[in-house]
Amino acid sequence: MEIIIISLALLALVGIAFEEVIHLNKAKSTLFLGCLSWCVLFVFASKHGDTQHMKHMLDENLLDIASLWLFLMATMTFVAYLNARGLVGDVVSRILPGEMSLRRLTLLLAVFSVVLSMLCDNITATLVALGVVQAFKLEVKERIKLCVLVVFAVNSGGVILITGDVTTLMIFSAGHVTIRELLALFIPTLIGVATLAFLMTLGRSRVVTAEVNTHKIEALDVVIALLFFSTIVCTMAFNIFFGMPPVLTFLMGLSVMFLIGGVVNKYHQEVHLLEYVRQIQFDTLMFFLGILLIVGALKEIGVLVWVTDFYFAVDPNISSFAMGVLSSFLDNVPLTAALLKAEPALSDPQWLALTYAVGVGGSLLVIGSAAGIVAMSKMRELTFMQYARFMPQLLAAYTAGYGATLLLAR
Repeated sequence: MEIIIISLALLALVGIAFEEVIHLNKAKSTLFLGCLSWCVLFVFASKHGDTQHMKHMLDENLLDIASLWLFLMATMTFVAYLNARGLVGDVVSRILPGEMSLRRLTLLLAVFSVVLSMLCDNITATLVALGVVQAFKLEVKERIKLCVLVVFAVNSGGVILITGDVTTLMIFSAGHVTIRELLALFIPTLIGVATLAFLMTLGRSRVVTAEVNTHKIEALDVVIALLFFSTIVCTMAFNIFFGMPPVLTFLMGLSVMFLIGGVVNKYHQEVHLLEYVRQIQFDTLMFFLGILLIVGALKEIGVLVWVTDFYFAVDPNISSFAMGVLSSFLDNVPLTAALLKAEPALSDPQWLALTYAVGVGGSLLVIGSAAGIVAMSKMRELTFMQYARFMPQLLAAYTAGYGATLLLAR
C-alpha cells in the first residue's frame, strides 16, 4: 500500500512539473490521483477491518480542505467581479502619471504590486501589474526587468495577508501564525522588494510615457469594491478581537454582495452577481483539493515523518530558507502541505520565517510560482533564461527579506 501511495504522489509531482510538456492540466491529474490515493487506502483498510477509522480520517481531511476551499471561493468571486469590470486596472491607471522617469516607474510598480497582491490573488495582481508595464513605451530589456520585479513583488505581497497567497492561508488555517503576526511581515517584505527595486534601478534612467485608457466607473462597481475592502478589514479585526474564522467573515461579505445584486435587480437594472461565481479559476481550486488529498494520504501511511526528519536535520531557520529555494523548483502548495501535515515542532517566529520563505522563494525561477508562469505567458520576451539572468539580484532580495524576518522575530 505504501509503495502504491508514494508512486501516485510522485506521479502527481511529475504531472505538475511537466504540465507544459504533457499538455495535461495539473488540476485534473492531481485531483484524479488524490482521489485514487484515498480509494487505495479504503481498499486496504477494508481488508483489515479499519474502514471506520479510515472514514474518520477522510472526514477530518475534508473538513480542513472545505474551510480553505470556501474561503478561496469567496475571495475569488469578489476578485472575478472587480477584474471583469476592469476596476482594479482602471484605478491603477488613474493613479499613475502618464509620464515619469523609468526609475520612478520601477519604484511605483513595486509598491503597487505588493499592495495589489495583498488584496487579490497572485494571478490577478500579476495581470494588472503587467497591464501597467505594457501601457508604457519601453525597450525590451526594460520590459523584462520590470516583469521580473512584478513577479517578485507580487509573491512578496501575498505573504502579508491570508487573501494574498494560498500557502499563507494554509499556515494560518493550521493555527501556526496569527493575522497580527502576518502583518508584521510587511517590513521584511518591503526590505526584500526595495532591495530588488534598488538593484533594478542601477544605471541610467530616462523618461517614459504611457497610453492611459480608462472608462467610466459605475456606482455598483464602487459599492462592491468598498464591500470587498471592508470584508478584508472585518476579517482581520474579527479574527484578532473575537477569534472568528476568516471563512465565516468572507462568506458573510459574499452574501452581502449577492443581496446587493438582488436589490439592484429589483429597483435599477438587471445585474446577475451570481454569474461571477462561474468566472472563478476553478482549476486553482481543483488543484488545491487534489494536492491536499494526496498529502493527507501520505500522512496516513506515515511518509511525512521523513519530511520532518529532513527538515530538522539542520537548524530550522536554515531549513526554511532552503525550502524557499526548493519552492522555485517544486510547487509551493504541495511543499507547504507536506510540511504542515508532518507537524514539525516550530516556534512562532520560525513558522513566520517559513511563511515568508515558501511564499517568496518561488520567485527565484520563473517556473516557481503562478505569477511567474502568468508573466511568461503574457510577455513573449520573458523566457526562462531571460528571467534566470536576474537570479543574483533575486537571491539577494530574497535573502534580505528572509534575514529581516529572522531579525524581526528577535
